[in-house]
Amino acid sequence: MPQPPKRDSTTIHMIDVSEKPQMDRMARASGEIVLKSTTIEKIKQGSVEKGNVIVASKLAGIAAGKKTADLLPLCHPLRLSKIEVQIAVKDDLVEVTAEVKATEKTGVEMEALVAISAALLNIWDMVKMYEKDADGQYPTTTIQNIHVIKKEKKLREAPLEA
Repeated sequence: MPQPPKRDSTTIHMIDVSEKPQMDRMARASGEIVLKSTTIEKIKQGSVEKGNVIVASKLAGIAAGKKTADLLPLCHPLRLSKIEVQIAVKDDLVEVTAEVKATEKTGVEMEALVAISAALLNIWDMVKMYEKDADGQYPTTTIQNIHVIKKEKKLREAPLEA
């Protein structure tokens, strides 16, 4: 593999992927937000004042995943074929999982991580009024464990000729 050109430590650049083959790509990521049990109950009961936390947070995750290259300037803009956000409300936290797929020259892990992050931030935004203490602080609310669970890439097979 050829060595990349030496660059000044103050410069940045987008990686050239023009010579890489198109591949089927998939990344799955997850993260959690720890919430008060009273807040968890409001989510489960659908009584959060701002509306349906699950639906809104799934939508926020999907929208953000599609905007990854706008948020992270060195990420390549990709044509995503799938972003699926799943949300599981547990006893003391909400777990968010995202799966992203594309047929591209570079991976989709960042899109999955951005989708997770936005969904988690949206949850926080929608329930923050219930999470504050008497001083207006968030002593127990925590976003944690954001990570890539799995990524795959498979060389795109040539289409069958008619």
